[in-house]
Amino acid sequence: MTDTGRLLFNPNTYDPKQFDPGTRRQLTALIGWFEERGKTRLLQDDHDAVWVSDFLEFVGKERIFATFLTPSEFGLGDDNKRWDTSRNAALSEILGFYGLAYWYAEQVTILGLGPIWQSDNIKAKERAAAQLDAGGVMAFALSEREHGADIYDTDMILTPADEDGLAFRASGEKYYIGNGNVAGMVSVFSRRADVEGPDGYVWFVADSAHPAYELIGNVVRGQMYVSTFALHDYPVREEDILCTGPEAFSVALNTVNVGKFNLCTASIGMCEHAFYEAITHANNRILYGNPVTDFPHVQAGLVEAYARLVAMKLFSDRAIDYFRSASLEDRRYLLFNPATKAKVTSEGEKVVVQLWDIMAAKGFERDTYFTQVTRLIGALPRLEGTVHVNVAQILKFMPNYLLNPADYPEIGTRDDPADDVFFWAQGPARGASKVQFADWVPVFESASAIPNVARFLEQARALQQLLLTAAPDAEQQKDLDFMLVIGHLFTLVVYGQLILEQARLRGIDRDLVDQIFDVQVRDFSAYAVALHGKVNSTPAQQEWALGAVRKPVTDAERFDRVWAQVKAYDGAYAMRP
Repeated sequence: MTDTGRLLFNPNTYDPKQFDPGTRRQLTALIGWFEERGKTRLLQDDHDAVWVSDFLEFVGKERIFATFLTPSEFGLGDDNKRWDTSRNAALSEILGFYGLAYWYAEQVTILGLGPIWQSDNIKAKERAAAQLDAGGVMAFALSEREHGADIYDTDMILTPADEDGLAFRASGEKYYIGNGNVAGMVSVFSRRADVEGPDGYVWFVADSAHPAYELIGNVVRGQMYVSTFALHDYPVREEDILCTGPEAFSVALNTVNVGKFNLCTASIGMCEHAFYEAITHANNRILYGNPVTDFPHVQAGLVEAYARLVAMKLFSDRAIDYFRSASLEDRRYLLFNPATKAKVTSEGEKVVVQLWDIMAAKGFERDTYFTQVTRLIGALPRLEGTVHVNVAQILKFMPNYLLNPADYPEIGTRDDPADDVFFWAQGPARGASKVQFADWVPVFESASAIPNVARFLEQARALQQLLLTAAPDAEQQKDLDFMLVIGHLFTLVVYGQLILEQARLRGIDRDLVDQIFDVQVRDFSAYAVALHGKVNSTPAQQEWALGAVRKPVTDAERFDRVWAQVKAYDGAYAMRP
């Protein structure tokens, strides 16, 4: 028996039975709040750029952020409080499903908590736990207008203070800071005026309600409050300081490691809602005397969008298991994290464009959720580091992944109610090129009876040969434009591995897996052709590229069976009026 009936989140049938009763109650209550609010109100609030205060009031009343985002050590006697990535992912997907602004309030709270939970400052941790329990949210002040998210440089300056009870006075501006309008604790990245180099870095917490905190405004038009603010001789006490020196640098990177995973689940939720609207609209739209879904190009577009969407979910769900099982001895998450961020969010954009080609003019109408998705889906590949930045990270892992495997115990599904404490003790942010991985080839070989998995394995093995026989030379390695294509080819192999692992764990329909790898084969071929066309590709690399192009194994009957799965989603969900 296959599990295709539960592949997409559907509020009408959602039953998170893998979670404890308290978690199920809170997630169900959250869905109920959105459904009771209804489509008209939610869309109007989006059109009118209404700040999500009612949502935060509900979250505070239900203690959702407090329960999901507080490590058990600071649970204030509540046994349900823990940082559990599996249920956090479920929460993020639901929030993305109903509106990115609601997800964003959670996302920047997660980022703001990162430096706090990683610090040794017990008082700051206790303050954060208490504020979450009281319904508060947090903010993460790293970016600046001039420096972006460049953590090597910052103009937020700490000047040593001579006053009793104060360590420093802080002055400077921060830019693009979510929740900066209401956060009780804003984690601020800064540098000391009296210390040069990395030893001068400092994370401290500020209060957005303090008189020395100037809220300048919202830098975007929307429900999300993406603030710019200034500190004017803001008093920083010893108890406000989270960490200093090189450790502060690592904390910044490790916080982003934790936070950027949520981008994929938000993208998935958005795509799921858009998919319901698209299939229901198309299957009930009569054009030239026929349902729109009778046209072969419409069926092809919907099947591909569905295959890409299911692949997004399978990869992300499997990545959770590696995150939750991570340790200083098993740092494979450092690859799967940027792969999730770069690949899944980019796939979300592709899914929405394919659905938009089918929705056409309907996708512009103000009474659709779809029009919000088209406006905001592109934000996710461009937050917490662009796709390019994350693919550049991914490249560091390629030699060991493809050519130098190591032994690891097998990791199962991790939806147990455990506290993921390693997130707050990731250690120094270095050594990526030394991380090793289990052999990926057996994962593909075990599924090679599926025609397009076997075909994709041919391409993956070809990538190994490229590194052995025509690897990028020193000059090419300096050319990020060239290397990004290599990075995308490599990412497809990593993506395919986790998709297959999760498909096996979930018992996913063979036809659907074959359709997913039909897409994988075509995407790999497209990047190979792109490599061939690069100005500085060598004759050997050009020959390799053309040799790596494959046509997927086509099967009309398989396609029809997957199309039947897609068509069955017609009318499966519509938001309440």
